[in-house]
Amino acid sequence: MPNKRLRIFTATLVTETNTFSPIPTGAKAFDRSRAQSDVASMSAWREAGERDGNTVIESIVAIAQPAGPTVRAVYEGLRDELLEDLRRALPVDVMLLYLHGAMVADGYDDCEGDVLQRARAIAGERTVIGAELDLHSHLTATMLANANAIVAYKEYPHTDIVDRARDLYRICVDAANGRTRPVMAVYDCKIVGMFPTTAQPLRALVDEMSARECDGILSLSLIHGFPWGDVPEAGVKMLAIADGDAALARRTAEEFGQRFWAMRREALLNATPLDEALDAALATPGGPVVLADVADNAGGGAPGDSTYLLRALLERGIDSVATGTYYDPIAVDACFEAGVGATIDLRFGGKLGTASGDPIDARVEVMRLLDAHEQDYMDDSRPVLFGRSAWIRTRGIDVVLVSARTQVFAPNAFTGLGITLDDKKLIVVKSSHHFWGKFAPMAKRVIHVSAPGALTVDFAAIGYRRRDLHYWPRIDTEL
Repeated sequence: MPNKRLRIFTATLVTETNTFSPIPTGAKAFDRSRAQSDVASMSAWREAGERDGNTVIESIVAIAQPAGPTVRAVYEGLRDELLEDLRRALPVDVMLLYLHGAMVADGYDDCEGDVLQRARAIAGERTVIGAELDLHSHLTATMLANANAIVAYKEYPHTDIVDRARDLYRICVDAANGRTRPVMAVYDCKIVGMFPTTAQPLRALVDEMSARECDGILSLSLIHGFPWGDVPEAGVKMLAIADGDAALARRTAEEFGQRFWAMRREALLNATPLDEALDAALATPGGPVVLADVADNAGGGAPGDSTYLLRALLERGIDSVATGTYYDPIAVDACFEAGVGATIDLRFGGKLGTASGDPIDARVEVMRLLDAHEQDYMDDSRPVLFGRSAWIRTRGIDVVLVSARTQVFAPNAFTGLGITLDDKKLIVVKSSHHFWGKFAPMAKRVIHVSAPGALTVDFAAIGYRRRDLHYWPRIDTEL
């Protein structure tokens, strides 16, 4: 069957909402300065569309760092801008949306479902609508009812964003050309947790998911869920897309969902209590040992200024440490006022809420200042900006203070300021697992630390008020 020349509409609206976070997501949080070419998925769709002779109409790009719920007027404004662009673009054959899947706004538990439902009403039933989601998303009934195809990242860390964008394009364009008929099925695993795909046994399951995408199966996505989103449809779910065969989709989703259930304990991120983690790190010869401060990961909506782990280091007199990054524009300003080489009494960290702990009061030396510090992203596709930043040193500990809240992805978060890492006993990164690809090769050992903070890894004790509490590990019963 020959390809039709298609009109393809694309847009990006992305943030991940930690409903327990004290930080509101307002207009300033959404980066509107990015061009469509700066978004890897939209670039992939444009390139594929141009290759195939299709017309690609690009709408908004709006991306915000994970934080608390989005202000209602801000969400509605962005949504309505996207939908108005869609109206102007009609008719469209295919609509491809790069979303997160765990966006919550005041009055909206399911922003992505809301966008898809309204887009469907505008575009009509003949338009093929596809959405690419983060695997840390809430797969909802509204999303499924209004999209023809949903594809989530397979990898955590998320190193396959472009690959999944290309998968979604292929599925939707084939459907628009009449070559396939995507049908989706979901299996609810009734699990809450974090599950790195870098380790077994999950690594093998993910590889097999990719291998099974043939013979009628168009796509398989393991939706890990976002544990710190208190919404009714949260949790781990297995999504299968088959070509016209609803029974095959159901069987395949159930098969892989049950296999994940069987490996849930082994696949769960293993976080070590704070003092035990420090003991284990210090007992490891030949460092550096990388400690991940999981609970203060800005990439999960945490403040990024928690002091619990740093205070433990200071109280135990541990030196030869690099730690960062700490979101504290006020402390950065004080360092800039003092200048490089100055020794000052500085209060830093512990500002944004009860999850941040108490501020640190210390005599520090200002080692270096940068007006525009940055780090590499996981796949080196773009720099991640820290803004004005300061390297301070106190009692043998090198600390990075930044003016833009983001998690640590790469060693140049430290080395870009001049901090050496190969001579350190410990490197403490504020991240859950996205640091892995660039830090694990240089580490003697990596330890995920369970410290106090906004992202508790005691998944059985998260203070949900709205979602169903019948899930593992809160209830350890068979499905």
